[in-house]
Amino acid sequence: MVEVLSSRVFRILGLNPGKFTLQGTNTYLVGTGPKRILLDTGEGKPGYIPLLDAALAHLGNIEISDIILTHWHRDHTGGLSSLLDRYRSPGNVSLALPTVWKRSCPEHDPALQQSLKHQTDFWNIEDGQVFSVEGATLRAVLTPGHTADHTSFYLEEENSLFAGDCLLGHGSAVFEDLHQYIESLKVLRQLNCGRIYPGHGPVIEDGCSALEAYIRHRMDREEEIVHLLTSTPYVADLEQRPITPSGTMPWTARDLVHVIYSKYPESLYDAAESSVLLHLAKLQTENRVSAIHTDGVTYWALTSRV
Repeated sequence: MVEVLSSRVFRILGLNPGKFTLQGTNTYLVGTGPKRILLDTGEGKPGYIPLLDAALAHLGNIEISDIILTHWHRDHTGGLSSLLDRYRSPGNVSLALPTVWKRSCPEHDPALQQSLKHQTDFWNIEDGQVFSVEGATLRAVLTPGHTADHTSFYLEEENSLFAGDCLLGHGSAVFEDLHQYIESLKVLRQLNCGRIYPGHGPVIEDGCSALEAYIRHRMDREEEIVHLLTSTPYVADLEQRPITPSGTMPWTARDLVHVIYSKYPESLYDAAESSVLLHLAKLQTENRVSAIHTDGVTYWALTSRV
């Protein structure tokens, strides 16, 4: 549950294993001195704070100077309230309350604030901002896409990266905005980092290869979608479909799913359609496809022939 990953990085699991969280949320203590940075706080499981306390005591009664949240999702922020209560308990009144850092997110920050028992200031994170403790220098890298407020952190002493949910230790990550997500992955690729500490799953030792694979996977799917949009779908209502500006026949997202995921069980088609729609939204942002809304149905077509 607690593991030493390097001379300056310690992982404490959030005790919330699951289908989407893998072995649970990874939270990280970073630094080598009496004050450390805590990255993320887990979901808020009752056993997390005792586990964290044991880790702090084992490391020599160190304290947390800063709590940095990679993004607003509850499996990364749910433990914040209990953690702050730790500092307000009668036995810890002499301890300084850690500074809480998070990239501003007007849509979700109010709910996060309301989940706390006491009013707590969140200090906004800016791109390139540096957080330093003894033995560790973290540089913020804004990486929207998984969420609008997602932030990763480059550890200069190791040439390593805390990637939050941009990458997982195994499997693929989910995202809200694919265009932003791909651009964020490209920014991280430029760091040429070695090791990656993900928000879930085991450490990734070859960060550059992992980032390249993530980008390639998404671009391969995009190319497959674009190729299909140049062809004609095999559907019964083809003659009733609208004419497109490019002269190609329009597809629905479900049409694309039936072809791309033909070897998968239909029980996965709804999730697959959500992924395809995110790809189409990216292509629409780039003005490469257009959406045509007719009789309550959304069709997709290339804006011009490829």
